[in-house]
Amino acid sequence: MKTGKVLITGANGLLGQAVVSIFSRESDLTLIQTSVEKDPFVDYGIDYHKLNITNKEEVKEAVKMHSPDVILNCAAFTDVDKCETERELCWRLNVDAVKNLIIGSRVNNCKLVHISTDYIFDGKSGPYTETEIPNPISYYGRSKLASENALTASGINFAIARTMVLYGLGVKVKPNFALWLINKLSEKEPVRIVKDQIGNSTLVDDLAYGLLRLIESDKTGIYNLAGRDIESRYDFAMTVCDVFSFDKKLVSSIVTTELNQPAPRPLNSGLITLKAETELGFKPMNSLDGLRLLKHQLGL
Repeated sequence: MKTGKVLITGANGLLGQAVVSIFSRESDLTLIQTSVEKDPFVDYGIDYHKLNITNKEEVKEAVKMHSPDVILNCAAFTDVDKCETERELCWRLNVDAVKNLIIGSRVNNCKLVHISTDYIFDGKSGPYTETEIPNPISYYGRSKLASENALTASGINFAIARTMVLYGLGVKVKPNFALWLINKLSEKEPVRIVKDQIGNSTLVDDLAYGLLRLIESDKTGIYNLAGRDIESRYDFAMTVCDVFSFDKKLVSSIVTTELNQPAPRPLNSGLITLKAETELGFKPMNSLDGLRLLKHQLGL
């Protein structure tokens, strides 16, 4: 689909902003931004519609009004630890909202592209292909698997993009792992980084480009869209030090159990992106190149 109309939910988030920016530059798609906030955080000169996707009638009305060819769902409750304590909110945003979008898609005969996560796996035998059997160990992971299951059982035209450890720049977005690291280390503050959590750190620009390829190809099913390197968080932190010339002595390695986090993490994780590389022409950056681009974006 080289042309068409895409309705983007969560357009004010980290991923939503990258999607709108890159899609508007790199494609002929007509974009409609939607988010729960009154106004867009960044004005791209593109139609913006205030939308609460947890409200079924609002979703149906918005999809009916704009008649998109594709709904791209970039909205989610992604605070993994808060999902353990705010379970009702987590389920409403990650599952019920997706069911509302499914209804809107079915009524208006449009495709739904949804973002999922490696947290649907237990992290015992990664990295994972798209065909591995899910076994989430956190409430966040269970909510994201439930949203995938709702899609696969819906009978609508859909695609799912699984990703993990998203980082990059955005306006008014919560700190992500890379920016938190850069902020701490630039202030010469020591940090403790886990060496036993393995996976792909994913530059948000890479994911946005992958989603563009997924939509333009009109492919269906599940695709892993994540960074090229599968490495520990500690090794990623070492690359941050290399790129930004930080003192590596500020970074100490620990194991996950030392953090006493409310939500369990899949440790030996990671997503194999061969399918997306082969079928979509997806070409993710490695951590070194991704962080070099982030440094350029930061003007450093």
